[in-house]
Amino acid sequence: MSNIKWALVLSGGGARGLAHIGILRGLEDAGYPQPSLIVGTSMGAIVGGFYACGMDTSEMVRFITKDFNIGDYLDSFVYKLDGPVGQIMQAGHILANLTTRPGADRGQRVLDLFTRLTEGKKFDETSVPFRCNAMDLISGRQIIFNSGSVAAAMRASMSFPVFFDPVTMDGMCLVDGGLLDNMPVAIARDEGFHNIIAVDVNRFIPAKAGDLRSGPQIIYRCMEGVLYHQGRTRRVNASVTLNVFGDETPFSFNMKKELIALGSKTIRDNMKTLDNFFKPRFGFFGRRK
Repeated sequence: MSNIKWALVLSGGGARGLAHIGILRGLEDAGYPQPSLIVGTSMGAIVGGFYACGMDTSEMVRFITKDFNIGDYLDSFVYKLDGPVGQIMQAGHILANLTTRPGADRGQRVLDLFTRLTEGKKFDETSVPFRCNAMDLISGRQIIFNSGSVAAAMRASMSFPVFFDPVTMDGMCLVDGGLLDNMPVAIARDEGFHNIIAVDVNRFIPAKAGDLRSGPQIIYRCMEGVLYHQGRTRRVNASVTLNVFGDETPFSFNMKKELIALGSKTIRDNMKTLDNFFKPRFGFFGRRK
């Protein structure tokens, strides 16, 4: 299998991105070879970064379903409030914060968590080569991370505006990479990969009126729409794109098990497509459990 060379690209999507854990587990369970490169943005960068640093899928599932509570890893108390959106924001407090600071949450606890779970690894120390992106607000350029701290790169890639402070680094002001490319297949192409599987967890579904009552909720919904339609007009095509369809929202952190299971189901539902990807290129079918 040493001659098998393919890249896995994981999109952003907030809580929906937890489905990427199920995607990775499903690929393993089916017996397909490990990717030679993982590229991710935002939540895709988080899951992909953990996996690239050697965190296996069983460990990820255990941590996310048993030990992970988003409120425990955020600096602002507003994220600890009850309710599906209340856990993420309370408009009055956040808007007051934003008059004096660049985001609702500093992101320091998130960075500390990433550093611990990646064991402080740098890009040249990962088990699987890894890349992720961010946007530099100063220059307007896409920044592609391929060196330095994996945890710091992950933190920059998931810095969604208003929610988290931008990451200042080397004279740059970095925010969520999905703003420029939420399905960064082009990064894998530029790395010389032609055999690419992309996983898209985004689905622009009708919103509930009750979820559009505050300024930050409106801001996020606008960005969600822009990212969704931008991705369908500017996307560099992968060899295979797996679409993860579910009714969960980017805030559905209370549906962790369901989202992981949805990712695994996506692999099972697309086994024929995946066999057709691996067989002609590598003479390989996945095993069946």
